[in-house]
Amino acid sequence: MGRRFDHLSDVEAFIVVVDKGSVTAGAIALSTTPSVISRAIARLESRLGIQLLRRTTRRLNLTEAGRLYLESTRAAFALIDDAERAIQGQDGELTGRVRLSVPTTYGHYRLPPMLRRFTQRYPDVQIELNITNRNVDLVAEGFDVAIRLGKLPDSGLVARKLEDAELCVVATPAYLKRAGTPQAIGDLAGHACLHFVMPSTGRVGPWAFRDDGADVEWTPSGGLQVSDDVLGVVSLAEQGLGICQTYRFIADQRIRDGVFVEVLAHAHGRPRPFSLVFAPHRRLSAASRALIDFLVGDTPVQDDPG
Repeated sequence: MGRRFDHLSDVEAFIVVVDKGSVTAGAIALSTTPSVISRAIARLESRLGIQLLRRTTRRLNLTEAGRLYLESTRAAFALIDDAERAIQGQDGELTGRVRLSVPTTYGHYRLPPMLRRFTQRYPDVQIELNITNRNVDLVAEGFDVAIRLGKLPDSGLVARKLEDAELCVVATPAYLKRAGTPQAIGDLAGHACLHFVMPSTGRVGPWAFRDDGADVEWTPSGGLQVSDDVLGVVSLAEQGLGICQTYRFIADQRIRDGVFVEVLAHAHGRPRPFSLVFAPHRRLSAASRALIDFLVGDTPVQDDPG
């Protein structure tokens, strides 16, 4: 009797190619060559007796049969993944893998010391850390947990608050000596304010203040703007190119070192929340549970009863 599922590697190749958008990108993700991936998909189509993908010089398109097969095989692979998660860490020592996506601000400045302490406590847990300012699709892209900034939309994800991060406005001593120090929010209009274009809207992100107990939003304008990576405004400000608003956990060490001077301290930015999110319908592995509990404290994490 032959093996019933000796073609699963071909199925995985098909799913990855669709997810990545091309044979070449799928080959990179699976650490192989495009020719190997193409042969795997050809074998799968031959086995099924039906075309799954329409190939053109520019893109791949799923056939209707391919779409139905993709949905079913993704679900099957998710069940296998859940089975592995269910038994990870059951024999004493905590093991397993956690895929975590975080924004650049948190990934570079807040998370590393937390992960250092976590890995000291759980040395056999593997962490795959994705640092990006794009909100990943947890389910479609196979992430267990993500950290998100700001007020969360009603996305169906479970959220756990990590912290309310305070903002501050800073510039270099050289810039302030050259351009003067703003004394009120209105004075910022006469300064080079380094601003960030929000990837979700394509608009300049407003600066958030709390002045005399009232919340104030002010939208900067000027010649220098940054997109994709908000840490770019900090790098530009370090070179004396203007004033920026950033998180205090980013600016504090630079202020202590004399690289930055805080301005408008009386109208310091109101906090912005960072939250940890995960999909409620996925069974959390013991490793994922441990990481969530560690990052948010002792907040209990429950599986979705459905």
